[in-house]
Amino acid sequence: MNSNVHFSVEYKYAEADGVKVFYREAGHPENPDLLLLHGFPSSSHQFRELIPLLADKFHIIAPDLPGFGFTEVPQEREYVYTFDALAQTIISFVDTLHMEKFAMYVFDYGAPTGLRLALKYPDRITGLISQNGNAYLEGLGDAWAPIRAYWADATAENRKVIHDAILHLEGTKWQYVHGVEDPEAIAPEAYYLDALLLERPGNKDIQLDLYLDYANNLKLYPEFQAFFRSTKLPSLIIWGKNDPFFIPPGAQAFKRDNPNAVVELLNSGHFALETHVEYIAKRIKEVIGA
Repeated sequence: MNSNVHFSVEYKYAEADGVKVFYREAGHPENPDLLLLHGFPSSSHQFRELIPLLADKFHIIAPDLPGFGFTEVPQEREYVYTFDALAQTIISFVDTLHMEKFAMYVFDYGAPTGLRLALKYPDRITGLISQNGNAYLEGLGDAWAPIRAYWADATAENRKVIHDAILHLEGTKWQYVHGVEDPEAIAPEAYYLDALLLERPGNKDIQLDLYLDYANNLKLYPEFQAFFRSTKLPSLIIWGKNDPFFIPPGAQAFKRDNPNAVVELLNSGHFALETHVEYIAKRIKEVIGA
């Protein structure tokens, strides 16, 4: 198929788990399904350039997690923001969309969310792309130090340290440009949109609750790793090697449980799609196929 063909993206909502989940959809429905799961502090917007590059081979579904992007959580839903809850919403979402077999791209928060989905439905997952999506203790970098302090002692003071360090425009921009060879190549609308959505009433408390709950993801790492060992799925582990949060040993560790995993380190930071989207798209097609 001509690589210059333009594939349109549709912007939709689905009711799942009492939540109005916003998602992007592209590609022919008869193509293999690919679920894209974003991370903090972004949304499916982070896949805006990747989706058209893959839509000739995949049917792509990219939802916004509760608390992020344009997904709407009714106040009466009394949603409790934990990673178990995010995963339950995404499990309900894939059921609502009748996704029976699909590959999965996970990044940052999308990893513990998507891997819970994989534990629930191991037979549905056909392939895995992890772009700075961690599942190993050795993958946690020094940038987690204040968050680990918060886990150890969830005081208002420790909560405020994280709030003041991260939950603002400069903190968001830093996550995009840190470790990038040319910061001027990063589109500013990405971090401005994320920062704007963080300013919604109550959203920063949601993010602080998720930071605290992230400690529970570490307890599930052995189960995630057992999934890798038992399935040995086609896997592309492709990371920005300069990410201060999820460091290269976490990428290399995937090969311990799945010797068939393809591990690549890119000269980029946390949001590697901002600098290497065409290369990542090419490698997804080559390693995961369609």
